[in-house]
Amino acid sequence: MPVARVEYIAPWWVVWLHSLPRLGLRLQPVDSTFRPRDESYQESLLLLGLVAAVGLGLNLVLLAAYLVCACCCRQDDAAQTKRPRSCCVTWTAVVAALICCAAVGAGFYGNSEANDGVYQLLYALDNANHTFSGIDVLVSGTTQKMQVDLEQHLARLGEIFAARGDYLQTLKFLHQTAGSIIVQMAGVPAWTGVTEQLTELANQTSYVEYYRWLSYLLLFTLDLVLCLLACLGLAKRSRCLLASMLCCGVLALLLSWTSLAADAAVAVGASDFCAAPDTFILNVTEGQVRPEVTRYYLFCSQSASSPFQQALTVFQRSLTAMQIQVAGLLQFASPRFPTAEKDLLGIQLLLNSSESSLHQLTALLDCRGLHKDYLDALAGVCYDGLEGLLYLGLFSLLAALAFSIMTCLGPGAWKHCARRDRDYDDIDDDDPFNPQARRIAAHSPSRGQLRSFCSYSSGLGSQGSLHPTQTVSNAPVSEYMNQAALFGGSPRYENVPLIGRGSPPPTYSPSMRATYLSVADEHLRHYGNEFPA
Repeated sequence: MPVARVEYIAPWWVVWLHSLPRLGLRLQPVDSTFRPRDESYQESLLLLGLVAAVGLGLNLVLLAAYLVCACCCRQDDAAQTKRPRSCCVTWTAVVAALICCAAVGAGFYGNSEANDGVYQLLYALDNANHTFSGIDVLVSGTTQKMQVDLEQHLARLGEIFAARGDYLQTLKFLHQTAGSIIVQMAGVPAWTGVTEQLTELANQTSYVEYYRWLSYLLLFTLDLVLCLLACLGLAKRSRCLLASMLCCGVLALLLSWTSLAADAAVAVGASDFCAAPDTFILNVTEGQVRPEVTRYYLFCSQSASSPFQQALTVFQRSLTAMQIQVAGLLQFASPRFPTAEKDLLGIQLLLNSSESSLHQLTALLDCRGLHKDYLDALAGVCYDGLEGLLYLGLFSLLAALAFSIMTCLGPGAWKHCARRDRDYDDIDDDDPFNPQARRIAAHSPSRGQLRSFCSYSSGLGSQGSLHPTQTVSNAPVSEYMNQAALFGGSPRYENVPLIGRGSPPPTYSPSMRATYLSVADEHLRHYGNEFPA
C-alpha cells in the first residue's frame, strides 16, 4: 500500500493571527496577503509596533500619575500601624516577583522554541540546496560528457573507420543520439540562481537568529537580576538597592514593550506567510522556474505526472540505443580495426557512467525529497517558530506587568525604609546603654558625672543580702567603661551578670528612662541610709 502523504495544515494560531485586521498608517484597510516588499503591507506591520509604543506611553503615564499621587498625598503616619502597611508592601513584592519568574520561564521556553524552529528551517534549506546543487552537477556533468568526451572518441573513430561507410553511419547515429540527450538535459531547469538565493537567506537568517537569541537571553538575565535586587532591597530595607531597582526597572519596562512590538510584527507577518505559503512561493519563483515545476514540488500529488518524465525517458532510451550500437561495433569492428577498441571501450564506459548519473538524477528530481524539505521548513516557521514568538510576547506582557507593580511599590517601600530610620534615630543620645553614647563617653571624659547602675556593687535582692557592707559605686561613665573594657575587652559590652541588677533594656524611650531613674534614685536613697559609706 502506498504511504499516505503528509500535508501541511496551518495551526490555529496562524488562523487567528491572519484573521486580525490590517490597517495602514492612515488607518485604511490593507490586504493580509504576505507581500513583504509592498509599501502598504510594511506600513500595516509598522502600525503594530506603533500600537505597542502607544501601550508603553499609557503605561508610563499611569505610572507617573500613580507616583505623583503617592508622593504628594501622604497620609498621617500616626493614624496607621506599621505592620499592615509593611505586610502589604511585602506581599505585593512577592506577587510581582512571582509574575517576573513566570515571565522569564515563558520567555525561556519561547526563545528555545523559536530557536528550534529557525534551525529546522536552516536544516531544510541546507537539504534543498544540496538537492539543487546535485541536480546541477549531474546535468552539467552529463552534458560535458556528451559534448566533449564523446565527440573526441567519435572523431578518432571516424578517422579509423574512414574506409567503412556502414561504420560511419553508426558513428553518425551515436552523434545524433548524443545531441538528443543534450537537448533533453537543457530542458531541466538550472537551479544555480535559486541555490544562491537560498544560501543568502540561510546566512542572513542564521546571523539574525544568533543575535536575537542572545539578546533575549540577556534580557531574561536582566529581569532576574532586577527581581533579586527588589527582594534584597525590601529584605534589607536598603534605599540604594531600591533606587537602583527602580531606575533599571524603567529600562526593563522599555525593553519589554520594545520586544513586544518586534514580536507582534514578526508574528503577524509570519502568520500571513503560513496562511498561504504556496501562493507566495509561486509569485517569488515566477520568471525563474516554470510554474508547473514549482507546483510539482509544492504539492507533490501522486496523480500528477513529473514535468521531467519525458526528458528522463528520452535520456534512458537514447542511452540504451547507444549502448547497443557500441556493443555491435565492439563485436564486429574491433577484430578488424584493433586500434578502435580503446575508443569503443571508452565510449562504453562513458555510457555506463551516464546511466548511473541518470538514476541519480531521477531520484533527485523526484518531488518527494524536496517536498519533505518544504514541509520541514513550514513546520519550523509556522509551528515551532511562531509558537515561540507567541510565548515571547507573553513574556513581554508579564514582564511589563511585573515591573509596573515593582515601580508602584517604590514610594511605599521608600517610606517603609524611612520609618525604620526614624524609629532607630528616636533613641536618646544621653542613654548610657546606647552603644553610640558609650563610644562618645569613652572618648569624652569631660562629660557630666553619672552614677553607674551596672557596677559590681550595685546588686539588689539576693546579691545585696550577701554583701551588705558594699557601697554603691558613683564612678563616672568613662571610668565604668574603662573597667568594662578591662574585663570584657570591648567598651560596648559589659562582662557583668544581668541577674538581680534591675538593668533596663539597652534601648528605651526618654519617658521610660525618666521612670527608671526615679525608681533607681529611691533604691539608692533607701540602701544609702541603711548601709552608710
